[in-house]
Amino acid sequence: MTDSSNNDDTLNTFVENADHHPWRRYVAMGDSFSEGVGDDDEASPHGVRGWADRVAEVLGATSEDFAYANLAVRGKLIAQIMNEQLDAAVALKPDLVTISAGGNDVIRPGTDPDEITQQLETIVARLTANGATVVIFTGIDVNFTPVFRPFRGKVAIYNENIRAVADKYDCIVADQWALKTIQDTRFFAADRLHMNALGHHEVARMVLRALNVPNDLKPMEPEPHPVRTWREARADDLLWARGHLVPWVLRRVRHQSSGDNMMPKRPEATPIVPPAADDEQA
Repeated sequence: MTDSSNNDDTLNTFVENADHHPWRRYVAMGDSFSEGVGDDDEASPHGVRGWADRVAEVLGATSEDFAYANLAVRGKLIAQIMNEQLDAAVALKPDLVTISAGGNDVIRPGTDPDEITQQLETIVARLTANGATVVIFTGIDVNFTPVFRPFRGKVAIYNENIRAVADKYDCIVADQWALKTIQDTRFFAADRLHMNALGHHEVARMVLRALNVPNDLKPMEPEPHPVRTWREARADDLLWARGHLVPWVLRRVRHQSSGDNMMPKRPEATPIVPPAADDEQA
């Protein structure tokens, strides 16, 4: 006969720990997306916050011994992420790793999604062999943005390869392709390439859902689309091209990166404290 008091104790323990999670050391790897570029915050390292910081803030809120490192650096190709971040990540002995890599490779002409995936699999195999829970990201559906729409097919192929890697190594998939909310220019910064605070906030909510971690992050409502004449819209396009597109193209031609000579913003695993006055409704 089952002791009902034991059942009650088990249920009470489950309820008490409902907001907890099993991770104590989280490492983020990748490029500008994981670094947090576009989510400007003067109080954060490199002057950016980002979805990974936001996820770490939630995970750290219920764990006194939680630590977080962010090795991501803007502009990095997947080979650079593998060569410059993988050993450092393993050395930190994480039990949770997020890896978003290959996006900068996919949007380069002449690259092969299958070859990019082989490098991603090398990274994932090493991380999972060390027992970490690994979260990998699909690429966003770029159909909403004319500049990157031509790469939509390559992104879709790479995404299917990512899902195959995730299935093989039992990874969690953070599915940006399915996150339709952020497929909206209002969730992107002035450079039209990186997400702004609203976009990073929504990605953080998505990652926490994928991890099955309860949280109180609420959806953020962007301002209505501005009403502009055709002439005003074209003038904005010209300003954007001169200020962002042309420098980006020139860096590619010169084989330069915005992250050249930059160090990771959080190279060591340390506690993270949420901003004192959060501007989530900005």
